[in-house]
Amino acid sequence: MRPNFRFLLVSSLVCAACGPISKLPPLASEAVEAERRNQQIEHIRDYFAKRGRLHSVAFRIRAANRDECKNRAFTEIGLEAGTIESLPREYRSFAHEALSVSWTQATVLSVAETSPAAIAGIKTGDHVLTFNNEAVPRSGTREWIARFVRNNGDRPIRVLIRRDGVDDIHTVSPVLVCSIPIQLTTDPVPNAFTTGDKIVIHSSLLRIARSDAQLALVVGHELAHVNLGHLEKQAANELLGQASGMIIDRVLLGWSGGLFTRELGRAGRLAFSVDFEREADYVGAYYAARAGYDLVGAEEFWRTYALEIPDSIRAGITHPVTPVRFVQLKKVVAEIADKRRRNVQLIPELKVADADTVPMTPAEDTR
Repeated sequence: MRPNFRFLLVSSLVCAACGPISKLPPLASEAVEAERRNQQIEHIRDYFAKRGRLHSVAFRIRAANRDECKNRAFTEIGLEAGTIESLPREYRSFAHEALSVSWTQATVLSVAETSPAAIAGIKTGDHVLTFNNEAVPRSGTREWIARFVRNNGDRPIRVLIRRDGVDDIHTVSPVLVCSIPIQLTTDPVPNAFTTGDKIVIHSSLLRIARSDAQLALVVGHELAHVNLGHLEKQAANELLGQASGMIIDRVLLGWSGGLFTRELGRAGRLAFSVDFEREADYVGAYYAARAGYDLVGAEEFWRTYALEIPDSIRAGITHPVTPVRFVQLKKVVAEIADKRRRNVQLIPELKVADADTVPMTPAEDTR
């Protein structure tokens, strides 16, 4: 008998003896499928509820801080709508059962609080038929609405809404907001980041942000990264480090295999990472305050985050530890409150003071 065959035979005999010993109850496939359907419907409802919450907070932050975005701004009305066909593929199967979304008429999925659409009386579940007598399409609905509003500028839009079978015109006046999109993605790791072209918030982070004010801090933090040019500064620092390392590698006539170019480039990129994160926390708090959020007690976010990710309490590489972020935010909230009492404009100070007696130990955290 050949060795390989003998090994396979022995393995088969051993595995045959390793099964469970309990008498498991029989499961009807219909019951399993019914429960699968229930769970998928609940997932869709939960996702769009989180997306609606993020939409409201993000709209307020982007509208209140549009001047900080300089030339990166356009008009919006704070309305998200779509047909089943226009939704991402993974949500189409049960969208009607979960959200009462129509195949033929664009259904309002969320209306941002304080937005022009909310002021005009448009509500979630309404059907959107026309914008200025132009029919809203079945596919690519969200993108079509955004493009229509952007091209329309700040001129009022007559939106034909059908609610409970009754058609009515709602006049909506668009407002200028920061143009960077803020997206929600389903992910169990609590995190948020920006690529410079968009901001991405992980769904699990909305569980940690127990209030909208805390969620506003997260959105404000990422928008501050974009407006302060942190990604561009990190890229420039990386290039400087690589240039220095390249000189050393050339002196060593290739013996190092490009080691110094790689490592000094990495060191350059990380050079001010912790400071950039602290600055984004600081400026992001001002963004949230300008949007009207009450930040008293919002620093509790970092205690909740620390419970979720205990490593963030102690050490890491790119971010401040959560105790630093907690103490700094508490001081910034007090600074903002003092400015409000003195009726002073909510403008961040040019220099950020280090947290008193708190070590600047970096840690992995939300970007």
